[in-house]
Amino acid sequence: MNTQPIIQLNHISAAYEKKRVLENVDLTVYEKDFLGVIGPNGGGKTTLMKIILGLLAPESGELHFYHNGLEVKEISMGYLPQYSNIDKKFPISVYEVVLSGLNKEKSLFRPFSKEQHEQVRQVIARMGLEGLEKRAIGQLSGGQLQRALLGRALVSDPQVVILDEPNTYIDKRFEAKLYKLLEEINKERAIILVSHDIGTVLQNVKSIACVNGTLDYHPDTEIPAEWLEEHFGCPIELLGHGNLPHRVLKCHHHE
Repeated sequence: MNTQPIIQLNHISAAYEKKRVLENVDLTVYEKDFLGVIGPNGGGKTTLMKIILGLLAPESGELHFYHNGLEVKEISMGYLPQYSNIDKKFPISVYEVVLSGLNKEKSLFRPFSKEQHEQVRQVIARMGLEGLEKRAIGQLSGGQLQRALLGRALVSDPQVVILDEPNTYIDKRFEAKLYKLLEEINKERAIILVSHDIGTVLQNVKSIACVNGTLDYHPDTEIPAEWLEEHFGCPIELLGHGNLPHRVLKCHHHE
């Protein structure tokens, strides 16, 4: 893995709706990393992503960005939001969704350039959405909508792509296709993937951050089951099904 940092969080603490959510968090994301962010509901995963995206200011701590080893004010980031945050009734086509990923690069009173439209066509082809350019997002399957939104996140050629619970868009049949696509994207840029699906994350990412108020970082995916049990508050067992081992919760009771 590339050892050049691209994002660095130092001693970050944050509150959301007056409730302290993150405490003294340190995290470094490296160029072409594939970081999986896991943790229980309410543990602070979404808050952490909002801080990285600049949507939420931390109470304390510092956030730094780097490019080619030098500190910069900001870096380009693409974002695939949670499925629940998408308004499928909004009257917008696949082409317009992907094109909207270039809004920051366009002057307010000027049309998109020929080169930008070509970027959109190339991304639509890469996402396997050719022939669906004019289709409204409300007429798409979950997997098609996911690919359109992923195209929007990629069209500006960002340095980092953040995916928030991408598995909620699709059923298991299309999951392997998604991760194959992400494997190709990861050759070009860093990916941060937020998920509650521990098994799928451990199968596909290069490093792990477990967020539950604080943050524990693992530079690889060899995480002991005992550690997961301690940090998730639930006993977890590793099972193997063919070539896809995954962790599941044992039968247990909370006190």
